[in-house]
Amino acid sequence: MPYEFTLWTVRVTVRDHVGMTNSTTNEPEPSDSLKTFGLVHKAFRKRAGLTQEEFAPLVRYQPSTVASIEQGRRLPPRVYVERAEEVLDAFGVLRAAAKYATREPGLASWFRKWADLEEQAISLYTFENRLVPGLLQTEAYARTLFNARLPVLTDSQIEAQLAARADRQRLLTEMPNTAFNFIVEEHIVNRATGGTNVTRELIDHLLAVTELRNVELQLMPATRHIHAGLNGPIQLLETSDNDWFGYCEGQESGQLIVSPKTVSVLHMRYAKLRSQALTPDDSRSLLERTRGAL
Repeated sequence: MPYEFTLWTVRVTVRDHVGMTNSTTNEPEPSDSLKTFGLVHKAFRKRAGLTQEEFAPLVRYQPSTVASIEQGRRLPPRVYVERAEEVLDAFGVLRAAAKYATREPGLASWFRKWADLEEQAISLYTFENRLVPGLLQTEAYARTLFNARLPVLTDSQIEAQLAARADRQRLLTEMPNTAFNFIVEEHIVNRATGGTNVTRELIDHLLAVTELRNVELQLMPATRHIHAGLNGPIQLLETSDNDWFGYCEGQESGQLIVSPKTVSVLHMRYAKLRSQALTPDDSRSLLERTRGAL
């Protein structure tokens, strides 16, 4: 098929459908750029005569991931784009379109670059001393946090935040080859944010999630009076290109850290934290005892 005709077909497809909205109420409203990429992707896949189920194993992703990308609900990971380019013989169009794809408005603007990198991560490390990390939160726990947010959020803003958070949490199951390690202060669970029922559900969720082979949770015991994370939360990730990045978040801002020297310092601190926290098995035991006491 001539290159010019292929591009014309893509342009017509995008022009006719980019204004369509996602009718799934539990999903975040996709951004126009993500919907556009999804439609371009779909056009090339259909051109190749492949269903989503047939295409997914060719790029080594789940059919649900392909569907999410084509519906504009998920940012395409860079490795996914490269594999799709090769499989679909897309003339570089997918690669070019991916450069302009940005996430839905449910995520804070300063967080989106980090969220984009999460899609490419083969290792992701998180230390939190304030709240349960977003990737591990239940809807009830997250809703409690958003209801208490100041300035006050509208109902629609809260729903958008919840949908965006749920969308990110798919990483835990849709990226089974990515190693996730979380270190969380014990007092965060003991605070019982949202009340007893919310905390009980949260602990059940943490116990279930940590049954996944690629997810580890370590609790920093309250009896540990000093540790390497007293300066605040730490997030680190490694991409498929073996590049390391860090991220630190404050009240109303976040900083993506690319300096190898600073990333090295965070690595040093995180390594120490892993040795100071309870082991994953001991952490599960502590969670089970905490739940039993509720």
